[in-house]
Amino acid sequence: MDPTTPPRTTLARYGERLAERYLRERGLTVLARNWRCAAGELDIVALDGDCLVVCEVKTRRTTVFGSPVEAVTLAKLARLRRLAAAWMTEHDTHVADVRIDVIGILRPRRGECRLQHLVGVVP
Repeated sequence: MDPTTPPRTTLARYGERLAERYLRERGLTVLARNWRCAAGELDIVALDGDCLVVCEVKTRRTTVFGSPVEAVTLAKLARLRRLAAAWMTEHDTHVADVRIDVIGILRPRRGECRLQHLVGVVP
């Protein structure tokens, strides 16, 4: 890893890799990771059958400011919905349904890493 990469970025990338593996192990097909456009970024875009899943990943070292999933606000969820529409337009994708999931990862400096998956979070 690049020594100039900020620790926060390194932690976020770790969480996204872990979340991607977790989703694949549960049978989802990952279509994109870290997709960006002028309006923002989607951490993970996947298919769960005929459902497009937009997954926001939050990784933290501690719960001092709350759990990782608590960092996803209603405004962020609304932005994810708009970004999902932009992704589908750019990729000419038509699906039966769109779902927003949140994966929170707690990776303390010592001890076990914990993953929490919230399925179908609605703004």
